Amino acid sequence: MKNKPEVVEVSSLSERDTLVSILLIGVLFFVFGFVTWVNAILIPYFKIACELTNFSSYLVTFAFYISYFIMSVPSSYLLKRVGFKKGMMLGFWVMALGAFIFVPAALARSYPTFLLGLFTIGVGLAILQTAANPYITVLGPKERAAQRISIMGICNKGAGILAPLLFAAVILRATDTDLFSQLATMPATEKAAALDELVRRVIVPYSVIGTVLIGLGILVRISPLPEINTEHETADVAAANVDKTSIFQFPHLILGALAIFLHVGTQVIAIDTIIGYAGSMGIPLLDAKVLPSYTLFATICGYIIGIALIPKVISQVNMFRICTVLGMVFTLLILFSRGNLAVLGLQADLSVWFVVLLGLANSLVWASIWPLALDGLGRFTKVGAALLIMGLSGNALLPLVYGLLADQYGLREAYWVLFPCYLYLAYYAFRGHRLRRWGLPVTTKSLVHEQQGSGYATP
Repeated sequence: MKNKPEVVEVSSLSERDTLVSILLIGVLFFVFGFVTWVNAILIPYFKIACELTNFSSYLVTFAFYISYFIMSVPSSYLLKRVGFKKGMMLGFWVMALGAFIFVPAALARSYPTFLLGLFTIGVGLAILQTAANPYITVLGPKERAAQRISIMGICNKGAGILAPLLFAAVILRATDTDLFSQLATMPATEKAAALDELVRRVIVPYSVIGTVLIGLGILVRISPLPEINTEHETADVAAANVDKTSIFQFPHLILGALAIFLHVGTQVIAIDTIIGYAGSMGIPLLDAKVLPSYTLFATICGYIIGIALIPKVISQVNMFRICTVLGMVFTLLILFSRGNLAVLGLQADLSVWFVVLLGLANSLVWASIWPLALDGLGRFTKVGAALLIMGLSGNALLPLVYGLLADQYGLREAYWVLFPCYLYLAYYAFRGHRLRRWGLPVTTKSLVHEQQGSGYATP
């Protein structure tokens, strides 16, 4: 086809080209993080401004992430046709459209219109994520894939630390604590006027975000980012896949997609629920706004540990196993710990700080699942990556489950939703990623494949 972009093999890229490509993808992950993690402040903000229940407020994450489920596979075919760079440009422009939808939504104080804007932003991000994640996975040695993804994670979570704080600084005021406490007793007309003024504060920041996203789309299109071949098959991989006709013939991929679904859900619950959970213990929004940033900082600490230790000291898969066990331990401590602890001047129940520490447990899970799930896919890599991106719909559904449980049983008790998620992730880390044929047990041959073919040392 004449409009099909010219691709290059990763092995043909110079060290400089590889470094430049990694830096450019790092910028993309920063943008992903900024636009994504601002939801942590949007949830309590819309809960007040649009007068929502816990369940309804978590429709923010549902609308944002369900687009990944709908758009990931179409995105993979779009990228096959137009290439990475043009596809990324289109992704940024779709995100910009979603940001601009916030303007009429704010003017009408229409929660469904806000959800439409968030869905549209998610569609653009689905295109970008479908391109960027397999790109960075294959852009260098396989045994260092978790290191590269961890660096991208630092860019993503670093932006996530800034986003809620900057957004809160723009839309919240020192007098808002008094306003929030007075809303329940205000006359209906006065209350409606106060809420209209509150919600319209998003117009300027999202107009700026939309404009910046348009510019970023243009910059990516004219950048030196190469079109690389993500579907190269070695002779061994081609021989192993000779009878494969569908991605559903790769158990480690399918199980990995479920692992992504559960992992991202646990990550978003840890970050997006912590303000509401702290609020239930009497911590005002203006004080609790820093807690998502603390959780993301814990995640960055985990990334740094991974970059320092993988693969010289510990293998990617063993670090994955440690993280899943920590997730189970911290979840139980959230549910059963009692007592107060002051950190950086903020006093809160111990359980709040264990929610923060979930950031550490979640840090290297994403980076570990991707290379394990994509290992040996060859020509199925783009569609396989799209399936993994579909797993991001866990961000849409699991917070709703948390919100439903919170309304029924309480905010602390709702964290029980995390435990079975970490239990499955531990299964995938210890056993599930080794499966190469449905219905067959893990064999010595598959362990050798893990050690030699995928770059992960057995314990």
